[in-house]
Amino acid sequence: MTDARAPAQGKAREKVDARQVRAELLPEQSPELLKTLHLLTREGHLNADARRKLKQVNHLVGLLQPALDDVFERFPAPVVVDVGSGNAYLGFVLYELFFARREAGALWSVEARADLVQRSAARAEALGYGRMRFVEAAIDAAALPERVHVLTALHACDTATDDAIVQAVRHRADHVALVPCCQAEVAQQLKASRASVRPEVVALFEHPWHRREFGSHLTNVTRALLLESFGYQVTVTELAGWEHSLKNELILGRRVHKESREARARLEALLAATGVRPKAVRALLGEAKG
Repeated sequence: MTDARAPAQGKAREKVDARQVRAELLPEQSPELLKTLHLLTREGHLNADARRKLKQVNHLVGLLQPALDDVFERFPAPVVVDVGSGNAYLGFVLYELFFARREAGALWSVEARADLVQRSAARAEALGYGRMRFVEAAIDAAALPERVHVLTALHACDTATDDAIVQAVRHRADHVALVPCCQAEVAQQLKASRASVRPEVVALFEHPWHRREFGSHLTNVTRALLLESFGYQVTVTELAGWEHSLKNELILGRRVHKESREARARLEALLAATGVRPKAVRALLGEAKG
C-alpha cells in the first residue's frame, strides 16, 4: 500500500538552492541571520534538515504574530520567554522580526545544556541583540521575571511542557504557545490505574500501543483544560505539515479572564475517570482533588 504522505515527505527532504531560498522565508527575515544560525550554508543553500527546522520555526512565528502584536501594543516593555530553547532558533527569529526594530522589551531563552546556552549568548552578542537573555536551567528551576507576557515551548519533551505551563500560569503570561513532544508520564500512570478505573475506560488503553497513543492524547487534553481553568482561551491546531514533524500538535492559549470553574470541574472529572494526574496538574492544583 502506498503511503499517501510519501510525496510530501520526499518534497520536504529536498535541498533548496540559494536562488530559491527567499521563497522559503518570512517577508522580513534575513538570510544573514540564518547563516549565523547555520540554518543556511555559507553559499546560502538550505539543506533538507535545516528546511524542516526552519519550516517549524517560521510556522510558529506566523501563528505567534497576533500575540506579539498584542503585547507590544499593550505593554511598554513586553517580556517573551522561550523555554527549552535548544539552539534558540525560535528566539533569534522572534528577536529579528519583533524586537530589533523596537527599543523596548526583552526575549529570554531558557535551556539546561550549558554548551547551547554559551553558544547562543555568543551569537546574540555578535549580532548586537542586546535584549536577549539566556538562562542555563531546567524549565521548572528557571528564575524568570515576575511578569511574563508571552511564553513559548517548541518540542519540550514529556513533562517539560508541563513545566512550561506551570511557569506561564505562575508568571501570568498573557499568551502561551506549546508544541508538546514525546509524552510518557501519563502512559505510565494509565498502566498503574487499570485496577481503579471502569473496565470500559481501561479498554481505551489496555494494549501498550494504545496506552502510548491514548496517553499522549490525554496528556494534551488535560493541558488544554488546565489552561482553560486558569482563564485561558485555548485553541488546539496543527503546527506545520506532517512532512516536517510528526510531533505536530500546537496548543495556543490567550488569557481572557481569571479562572473557569467549569473547565476545572471538567478537568477533575476526566482525571478521576482515567486515574491520572499529570505533573502540571499536581504543581498547580495539588496532589489531591479539589
